[in-house]
Amino acid sequence: MAEQQVPSRLVFRTPSVAVLAAFLFAIGATPVAFAAPGLVAVYLIPLAFMVWVLRVRTTADAGGLVVRQVLTSRALPWTALKGLRLTKRAGVRAVLDDGAEVPLPSVRVRHLPALALVSGGRLDDPTVTRDDDQADADPARTEPAATAPTAPEQERSEPERRAE
Repeated sequence: MAEQQVPSRLVFRTPSVAVLAAFLFAIGATPVAFAAPGLVAVYLIPLAFMVWVLRVRTTADAGGLVVRQVLTSRALPWTALKGLRLTKRAGVRAVLDDGAEVPLPSVRVRHLPALALVSGGRLDDPTVTRDDDQADADPARTEPAATAPTAPEQERSEPERRAE
């Protein structure tokens, strides 16, 4: 059996082809932009969208996570992470040791196995089932903030979950 290759770095970002949507918006906005003085400012909307697409990302490597927003960038070493919290819309937030949460742009629940692989074992892979003996031996690794909802939970609607 071949050994599994572990990537040294993963980048989670909006696909660059989304910039085409900004260009299409700019083309469609051209008649409006020149209809009256001052409406040329409508071109700021696609420009801002292009900057957002090209700048915002989350990078994971052996050292930790780097969260890059439009104007800021923040490094999160693996040792500073307490776990991950999943949002209702399949987003992921990093929970720091002090309890603060940092949203991870473009990281979704489906990316958790890859994130666990790059972390070098610092994060649990929610797709791997573990024995009860192993879970009892290492209670810190079973933190609920790092686990994904089970398949039956995902399939039920919100009213069904509230009824329980």
